Amino acid sequence: MKTYRIAAIPGDGIGKEVIAAGIDVLKLLCEKEGFKLEFTAFDWSSERYLETGEYIPEGGLAQLKAFDAIFFGAVGSPRVPDHLSLWGLRLPICQGFDQYANVRPSRLLPGIEPKLKDANEIDWVIVRENTEGEYSGSGGRVHRGLPEEVAVEVSTFTRNGVARIHRFAFELARTRPRKHLTLVTKSNAQRHGMVLWDEIFYEVAKQYPDVQTDRVLVDAMTTRMVLKPASLDTIVASNLHADILSDLAAALSGSLGIAPTANLNPERSFPSMFEPIHGSAFDITGKGIANPIAAFWTASMMLEHLGEARAAARLMRAIERTTAERVFTPDLGGVHDTRAVTNAVKRAL
Repeated sequence: MKTYRIAAIPGDGIGKEVIAAGIDVLKLLCEKEGFKLEFTAFDWSSERYLETGEYIPEGGLAQLKAFDAIFFGAVGSPRVPDHLSLWGLRLPICQGFDQYANVRPSRLLPGIEPKLKDANEIDWVIVRENTEGEYSGSGGRVHRGLPEEVAVEVSTFTRNGVARIHRFAFELARTRPRKHLTLVTKSNAQRHGMVLWDEIFYEVAKQYPDVQTDRVLVDAMTTRMVLKPASLDTIVASNLHADILSDLAAALSGSLGIAPTANLNPERSFPSMFEPIHGSAFDITGKGIANPIAAFWTASMMLEHLGEARAAARLMRAIERTTAERVFTPDLGGVHDTRAVTNAVKRAL
């Protein structure tokens, strides 16, 4: 029997709840599809940080490298400043494993009543550069606490980093029916890094004559997503811009609680990491009402990456059947809890 080794990092808040639900569903799916997922749990979390002073123990990334994929929940705690938790856990994995392509699909699932009138026209994939740019970590602070204190945050873009994310986005756009790719930058104001993004995009575009392209400034992109959703298909943007736009996309299609993410190392030199985008959500942690749909959709993306396309499609059909029956947690206007949604997906499987 084909066996895949999966590192499970539930992390903080509702991450623990939705990853547990995801593993529950995946185990049933494996039984039906004839392969095996071996899960190894890692307690890397803010709780561990507060106890030991570190999120990832020494040698932790070397341990992770042996796995086929990483199933990640969330990181973030009211007891730890956000920049410490993000840079302590998620970013070291993404950057350390060169997971430079962050892929975030958005579409309206059956049964969901969206906030946007034309949400049925949403069928997008946002490709986010995931290892450099605004989240490169470049910069610093001097004269701390003094009136003349200075903080510098440097967006670092490399030709190689920009070119490879554009190539990835073009390859993805080529596989989709519309074969259309939209570039999002802010090159009118950011005249160095963003202009480099524009220039390399059109250099790469010459290799993909079958893919239609257009370019939108990031501020105009927010209005286009709301007013003309059908005009978009595949979207490529920098680390910060795509991070923000993909949250908007999730909200427009129903809820952050349904949105998945894949952090991919396309060359497969390292394991890729799969996570729902909703974060740790401490306001609902422990109430049993976290929406597990994002974790299930994320799990489907993980299966597809592992080469189990049939199982991935089967899981998506089960998700869609569940949403069509309106088995919803409160974020979607429902009255069901995490366990009820999980059980409904298992029944659908």
